[in-house]
Parts: sequence; structure tokens; C-alpha cells
Amino acid sequence: MAGGGTAGHTSPLIATADAVRRLVPDAEVTALGTSRGIEVRVIPEAGLPLELIPPVPLPRRPGAELLRVPARLRAAVKDTHAVLDRVRPDVVVGFGGYVSVPAYVAARRRRIPIVVHEGNALPGIANKFAARFCTGLVATSFPDTEIPHGQYVGLPIRKLISDTDRAAMRAEGRAAFGLDPDRPTLLVTGGSQGAKRINDAVSAAAHALRAAGIQVLHVSGPRGEVKVADRPDDPAYVVEPYVDRMDLAYSAADALVCRCGSNTVTEVSALGLPAVFVPLPHGNGEQALNARAVVEAGGGLLVDDADLTAEWVGEHVVPLLADRARLDRMSRAAEGLIRRDADERLARMVLDAGGYAA
Repeated sequence: MAGGGTAGHTSPLIATADAVRRLVPDAEVTALGTSRGIEVRVIPEAGLPLELIPPVPLPRRPGAELLRVPARLRAAVKDTHAVLDRVRPDVVVGFGGYVSVPAYVAARRRRIPIVVHEGNALPGIANKFAARFCTGLVATSFPDTEIPHGQYVGLPIRKLISDTDRAAMRAEGRAAFGLDPDRPTLLVTGGSQGAKRINDAVSAAAHALRAAGIQVLHVSGPRGEVKVADRPDDPAYVVEPYVDRMDLAYSAADALVCRCGSNTVTEVSALGLPAVFVPLPHGNGEQALNARAVVEAGGGLLVDDADLTAEWVGEHVVPLLADRARLDRMSRAAEGLIRRDADERLARMVLDAGGYAA
């Protein structure tokens, strides 16, 4: 299974690998990544063997870096062939990103079946390339993704998340972070690395949140910084650099302010957690597209990065947390859109491609 660089590729890879091994306990799954991404940490932690190849960045614009791609690709494909010789896979699964192109090319040359999973609503270059010769074996996370041969499967998420019952775990979640069991609770996260705009805007609105009786669990990111004005040690404004039990964080919350990477959109919507989505201001617009269906259904709000200010939080987020009926409507709208069983659906597609019944 090829995927690395960010959690957007590694999280569904791990979830799918776990599902494959649940369905076929003696299945062997090897992950393919590079030394630059978070896969060097999260893949071994997930109990999967990891093989490394050189990264092959695909520049979006012409220039010197684009001229270097052919040589880099040849080197990465050569190393991937060596991995295939050692592992001898029955099927190669790609989750997009730098790692997947060499895997697709090497598998194509060896005539090994390829399964593609596209995580975003707007497909990436690597997966659009592979989809041309993966007839019937292209899975998408969102129903309207335009990619050849795509079929809507959903985004595989961890069983730890997909099995979460937020209502049943609310007391446990709030206790885990030292929160009041009864106050409206806002969860704030900018993803695995944090987001300065989100950190600054919400922390600057601490007074308005506090005045409305709202407590905050703010996941700043390992390199992020959160400065709470007036009362930096306020027990109702809890700051954590990183949370490894997001099931507890989600369960503690009544609403969420977050980016809209595909993993985040899928996880919070599957759990029916009302969200304020703040797409990255750069890139090709895929984050806003990821959240579009949820927002249009009434399960979330969308605000441009530049518009997210302390004033906006006070005008929109504070009233939202105070409106229980609205939160319940948003929860139902989001929960009905997202599949929780995408890990098993994709795993069965992979096993079928490899010639195994589950």
C-alpha cells in the first residue's frame, strides 16, 4: 500500500490495512513511503512494515523542478521494483501523493493489479494518472469526484473513530481533558500540524466564549502557539499541543472549528459533530470541495481563512454553541451523509483484485 507525506494519505492506508487483516487474518500488508513524511512514525506505530523509496514531487508549474522529475521518477521506480521483488505482492494499492506514482508505474510494468483510492473531492495528479489504466478499481471518498472509473466507496477511517458513540462517551471525553461535564464545549484543531489562523482567531475570542459559558479544548498542533488573552490559565480553555485520542476529543465536543482535509471532514461528519470548516487559503481549492456536501446538507459552516477573526467567532460560533436545537439538526444532517464502513468496502475491493475472497 503506497501513501505517505501527510495524514491524508497515511490514515486511510492504515485503516484499510487493518480492515484487510480483519477480513483475512493471515494477509501480509507492506506500506511504501519516503523518509520525508509522517509515515516513518505512524506506519511502524500501526504495526506495519515500511519500505522507503525516494520522493518524486510533481510540481504544479513549469520550471527547473519539473525538468528533474523524469530522473527522479526513474530512480524511484527502480527502487520500487526492488521492493516488489522482496515483497511479491498480489495487488498494489495507491492512496495518492509522491509515493504512489512510482508504485503505479512499477506495478503496471509487472502487470500487478492496481487499486486507486482518491481521498479528496478534487483528484490529485498521481491518481488521475493511474485511473486511466485501473478500470473498475478506482475508489473515491466523495460521491461527486470526477476521476475515470471512479466509484464512491468513502474514506476509510480508524475503527477507533468509526465505532465512537459520542453521546455515550461524552462524560469520559470531558473528564479526560479536565473539562466541566455540563458546559457547552468547543473543540478547535488545525490538523496534525495546527493552523495559525485558527489558533489566533479562536484564542483571541476567549473572552466572548468565556462570557457565554462556553469551554474550549484547543489542539494547537506540535509547533503551534495559542495565547489566551486576559486569563491564560483559565481552566475552561484547555490547550493541548497534540491529542492521540481524538475519539475522546470528538466526544467531549458539541461543535468544532477545523480545517477541511478529507480525513477531518469524514471523521467529524460520520460522528455527527457540527463543524465550522476553514479551508486552507492555498492549494487548488480541494479543501472547500471536501466540505461542500456536508455544508450544503446543513451539517457544517464554511468560512474563508481570511474571514476567520475573533469577531467572526463571537458573531457566529458563540450563538451556535448556545443553540442546542440547531446543533442537533446539524448533527443529523452530517451523520446521514458519510459512510462509516469505507475501510471494509475498500478492503474487499483490494482482496477481490488480488484474487482473495473474504
